[in-house]
This record gives sequence, structure tokens and C-alpha cells, in this order.
Amino acid sequence: MESPSRRAEAAGPPLPLRLPAAFAPDAATAPRRVVILGIGNILLGDEGVGVHAAAALKDRCVLPPGVEVIDGGTAGMELLEPLAGVDLLLVLDAVKARRAPGTLVCLAGAEVPVFFRSKLSPHQVSICDVLASLEFAGSPPRDLVLIGVEPQSIELGLEMTPTVAAHVGEMVDLAVRQLVERGVALRLRTGAEP
Repeated sequence: MESPSRRAEAAGPPLPLRLPAAFAPDAATAPRRVVILGIGNILLGDEGVGVHAAAALKDRCVLPPGVEVIDGGTAGMELLEPLAGVDLLLVLDAVKARRAPGTLVCLAGAEVPVFFRSKLSPHQVSICDVLASLEFAGSPPRDLVLIGVEPQSIELGLEMTPTVAAHVGEMVDLAVRQLVERGVALRLRTGAEP
């Protein structure tokens, strides 16, 4: 069986991954603990795009120590421990923004929990509850970014629509830009397509 990231890459070529040539993060301000969380149900077509994007990012980039990619799937409260006290939480997901299918959305900070109140599927209630619980426990992410894409279909099926699959590479590029801007040193894996 083909991996989710291989199916996503086959559906559309990713945009070139552009990392600054002379990028040297400031060790004093770079986040020490970073979680890249792909969420969604891969059994519901485009709803699984976050999981596919997280896998594609992990395949294309060498991640420095302290940066972890988590396949959150449809997990809920079991994410409390791995997300507690992270410096940066970057969430990749399908988002219902009432825009054209395939439209990318990037939100940061306080915009993210509010955005999750617009429910696309049951897992979004869980991530909202996780964020609220982390806040209540005094261990919310110091910085929070959501990168999503408007789904075309969330019907039962393992394949994403071509419209959404074609944007997985753009989600990865945007995620990389957000990470680099926040001081996370990334580089392309040897042999990875830019």
C-alpha cells in the first residue's frame, strides 16, 4: 500500500521548497520544542489532507533536534501530553473557511482556537478541547500556527480530490516558511524533490 505522502505527491507536483541560502537561526530566540501536528481522517478523502501534508514535510525535510512530526489523525485528549508546553505548535488540517476548494488558510495565535469553532468534522472539536485544556492547565503552546486547505469532498474514500491533493506541496512550503521565520533550522533531505 502506498504511503499517504506518496499518493499526495503523485496527485500534483509540490512547489519548490525555498529555504534561505544563508539561514542561521538565532539560538537564543529559536523555539526549543516544536510539534508539527497533522490531523484529519484519511478515510474521508480531503479531510485527511493534514496527515498527508505532515508526512510529506517529514519526507522532504531534515528536522533538527526538538522538532517532532505527529500524525494526530482523529486523536483528541490523548494529544494533551505530547502538546503540553511546546514552544511552537504548527497544525496542518482541512479547514472549512467557506472559500473555493483548494484555498490555503494560514492563521496564528489567538485566531486558531476561534477558527476551530467552525466545525468541519468531529476531530476539530477534539483539537479545540485539547487547546482549551492546555490553556486551563497552564501549558498552552507559546506560539500556534494553523495551515489548512479548504476541502472539496469529505465523502468516504482513501483518495483526496485532485484539487486538494495538488495543494499539499504548497501546504508544506508554507509550513516550512512559518518554521524558518520562527527560527527553526530546516534543510531538504538528500534526494528530496524541491
